[in-house]
Amino acid sequence: MPMIDVYCTSGTFADPHALAQELAAAVMKWEKVPGLPLFRKNTAAFVHEMPQGTIANVDGEGRYVRVQVLTPVGVLDREKQLGVVKELTEIVARAAGDPSYAQRTWVLLYESPDGGWGLAGHASTGADIAQAARQQLAALAARGPPPS
Repeated sequence: MPMIDVYCTSGTFADPHALAQELAAAVMKWEKVPGLPLFRKNTAAFVHEMPQGTIANVDGEGRYVRVQVLTPVGVLDREKQLGVVKELTEIVARAAGDPSYAQRTWVLLYESPDGGWGLAGHASTGADIAQAARQQLAALAARGPPPS
């Protein structure tokens, strides 16, 4: 259930909402969690558009994007880290309409400590999240397959 924050100069993306949705779906895919409402409703991206001139490197260049991904601890092993960073970078460059953004996109992965993931007013542990997912899976199984 990651939280994704994208920082960019205003106007970098034609459709920030579509970008947010695509990034959230990509991270959820790399986490390899089931498509339960628990995960779909709580995996979100936030696009923070900053005014021109508020992003710069040492040389004064400002056409950069920073993507920060916060996940519960232990969710992304090394293979998943490599995959998610590569895919998010590709998504950003495509959404910006400029392949050179792939060279100017920073993806930072962070982990929330166990018990440090607040959801519905509760500081959830990994075990809490897993139990909630098991409950949703059981409820779906009890309903049976959807009618044809």
